[in-house]
Amino acid sequence: QVELVESGGGLVQAGGSLRLSCAASGTISSINHMDWYRQAPGKQRDLVATITSGGSTKYADSVKGRFTISRDNAKNTVYLQMSRLKPEDTAVYYCNAEIVGHLSLTYSYWGQGTQVTVSS
Repeated sequence: QVELVESGGGLVQAGGSLRLSCAASGTISSINHMDWYRQAPGKQRDLVATITSGGSTKYADSVKGRFTISRDNAKNTVYLQMSRLKPEDTAVYYCNAEIVGHLSLTYSYWGQGTQVTVSS
């Protein structure tokens, strides 16, 4: 069984910063890509940033230059450093990871979500 646990959300003023973490635990052989998504009330869940096992990254246009995704492979953890936050960044943030586990089976897993609220 694999579990993703997120932390680091909260309330911050516009222009501030937050760092989200997502740690994977369980039977893990390797982790392919790791991603951050977000979902605002009444809207669909959108991809914010992704990082491959080799460290290549991609970002949504709305967060480029403000957010940085990184990972610690030894800790099976992905981070999202968010800077210059805007009220429109307010959402529940979810991590997602493609994990190779028992018997080399590969599945996509989701965290439980962490709320980020940016006040104006």
